Amino acid sequence: MNLDLFSAAGRNYKSGSQIARVVTEEWGSRNLYCPACPSDTLTQAPPNTRVFDFECPGCGQFYQLKGRKDWNENKVLDAGYAAMIDAIRKDRVPNLFVLQYSLSWRVQNILLIPYFFIGESVVEKRKPLSVSARRAGWTGCNIILREIPEDGKLRVVINGVVTDTREVRRRFQRIKPFADMSVKLRGWTLDVFRVVTKLNKPQFSISEVYKYEDELAALHPGNRNIRPKIRQKLQVLRDLGFLRFAEPGRYILKNKE
Repeated sequence: MNLDLFSAAGRNYKSGSQIARVVTEEWGSRNLYCPACPSDTLTQAPPNTRVFDFECPGCGQFYQLKGRKDWNENKVLDAGYAAMIDAIRKDRVPNLFVLQYSLSWRVQNILLIPYFFIGESVVEKRKPLSVSARRAGWTGCNIILREIPEDGKLRVVINGVVTDTREVRRRFQRIKPFADMSVKLRGWTLDVFRVVTKLNKPQFSISEVYKYEDELAALHPGNRNIRPKIRQKLQVLRDLGFLRFAEPGRYILKNKE
């Protein structure tokens, strides 16, 4: 993977944002690969294609690329809020590459967020555009990266160092079972997984997870049996290999190997 963006940066574009978008997408078409299959290339989408920027020629996975000079692992600006929520509910969200580059147009970091880790609970609604704006009333959204469990953030490049492709693909395959769940089941499971990882403890009790009962109830207002649902999703996470049962009411968060 060549981390140099500079060769494509000297063209005469209309604005700085246009430079960033075109340059990063051109770089992506030459350097990005599919972590979901053996394809070492991605096909760039036709101009003005909405929703996704690349498609894997091997397995058909879609990818979106967000390139920024400023590195922020808390959140990343995305598209319209209503469109994003609709895409999540219909299971049509593309995988997300978040790319950070330096002043010298060199790739510094790339995070890959698999589409099945982007649920409604990590989408933040932004304020509508003012009445004086060209698209008055339009409401965008942010993807809250800090709320995504670390397992769902695959680090393709870290501080200018490229991660081995085989390692990225191994980690993708480890979390891929989430993709096989229905959207509703996946959302609940990821929300409980997010709570478990937020505890930041190798071992935890179910009573500690129950402390987030109100938060989970707010995310799933149609459910009145939050504690049984928590226990059910802990069982799912155990079956997927992310947790290990220690003793009644206690769990061990398994390592990422």
